[in-house]
Amino acid sequence: MECKLESMSGGDTVAAVGMTVGFDLDMTLIDPRPGMVAVMNALGAEAGLPLDGEQFASNLGPPLDQVLLEFGAPAARIPELVARFRELYPGIVVPATIALPGAHAALEAVRRAGGQTVVVTGKYGPNAALHVKALGLEVDVLVGELWAAGKAVALREHGAAAYAGDHLGDVRGALAAGITPIGVTTGPCSREDLAAAGAEVIFDSLEEFPGWFSSFGAL
Repeated sequence: MECKLESMSGGDTVAAVGMTVGFDLDMTLIDPRPGMVAVMNALGAEAGLPLDGEQFASNLGPPLDQVLLEFGAPAARIPELVARFRELYPGIVVPATIALPGAHAALEAVRRAGGQTVVVTGKYGPNAALHVKALGLEVDVLVGELWAAGKAVALREHGAAAYAGDHLGDVRGALAAGITPIGVTTGPCSREDLAAAGAEVIFDSLEEFPGWFSSFGAL
């Protein structure tokens, strides 16, 4: 699912004639963990299933249907559970989510250089868009429901030169697209794990991105 998002900066914006950079959403640009704990626990209580919100929130990244199966949810109930999770999500997760340090500055660095930003996430697109709006993230394009190497489809389509994410799946997506993989250690993966997966650049947070990008964009 893809949508184009209007700038939230106000005033004129620079035409996107420069470099396109991709970003993951959960634990790269935003921290939704408290809400994720709550929504998964609420779903489990409602469905009568042993769904572990803490475990879910500490390993964000994989598709929801895969996570539910790993929690032992019956395969026949997965469509119903996914639909209900998506219904509960806006009221529970969005209000409890914050932008991670450096998120706004990273997006602005690309925009200032005349480029465009594309968020490619495994999250359900409409709920991802709610986060972008609620937190005032200046994103040009948002593509949802793509995971790991599948993210390469959107990254290639939009001509991204680099992709930043916190998960090994994000590194795989960048590598599959043939672009620079950027790892951030704000999620479940260590610096060592991200490097072993093939990340060429690794940040402790996106606060380091603008300084790096000023040199990357000049290459």
